[in-house]
Amino acid sequence: MTLEIKPLELGRSQLEEAVFRMKNQFVLDDFDRKILRTLQENADYSMADLGEKVGLSHTPCWRRIKRLEAEGIIKGKVTLLDPKKLDLSVTVYAYLIIKSHAEDSLNAFESAVQNVPEVVECYSTSGDKDYVLKVVVDSVEHYEKLLKRCLVHLPNVASVNSTFALKQVKYTTELPL
Repeated sequence: MTLEIKPLELGRSQLEEAVFRMKNQFVLDDFDRKILRTLQENADYSMADLGEKVGLSHTPCWRRIKRLEAEGIIKGKVTLLDPKKLDLSVTVYAYLIIKSHAEDSLNAFESAVQNVPEVVECYSTSGDKDYVLKVVVDSVEHYEKLLKRCLVHLPNVASVNSTFALKQVKYTTELPL
């Protein structure tokens, strides 16, 4: 049996698309990954301290961070707060079913949910629920009012099923790099 290997044949638009992807694909090296891991642990390091931790001097470390920011890999820097110490100890996951899956209906819901401060995360999901919201409030009573006055009245919402978190077992903002 003879195995014949043929060159990959791409049409002009496919070739242009492949070249575009190769040119615009950002490749992380070991230093980039070390910088990202270290910044995920503590974004307050001085450039000198960060450089020392990852094995680079100040300027190359600074240039890499600026490039990572320009590429959108580093989206910003935030301060993480302890919700319990701010009396926001109730976390609720609200699973929503939407009435219509037309694009304008989904866009209306997604736009409206941006204006609900108690909703700290919102995901479009697969399966029998369309969205899951992570809601943080100070009490079950607060959530009940939010549910009755706001969540069920968001555009296109057919139903809401709520699950209350009993205990946070793991929480991290660090991505596995």
